[in-house]
Amino acid sequence: MRKRVLVILGHPSEASLCGAIADAYLKGAKAAEHDVRFLSLGKLNFDPILRDGYNTIQALEPDLIAAQESITWAEHLVFVYPIWWGSIPAILKGFFDLEF
Repeated sequence: MRKRVLVILGHPSEASLCGAIADAYLKGAKAAEHDVRFLSLGKLNFDPILRDGYNTIQALEPDLIAAQESITWAEHLVFVYPIWWGSIPAILKGFFDLEF
């Protein structure tokens, strides 16, 4: 059964172990004939800082609006990211804060 798969790379660099893992997943999903999209957070143009916390609604940049569309499109989400100092990278945390 064909699925719509979105792979989100939460490492700021595609030239990393996480980038290689995401690439391998993409190749496997394509080989299984799934519809696949890839989102590399390091290549998106957005401010990951929630400037006023959740006190006001911060306008989303065009790249984040496109990311929302891809998330809505997907039936299967894959997050690939390292654990740095016991947590996720700041770019992924900012993405979560703004998107969700």
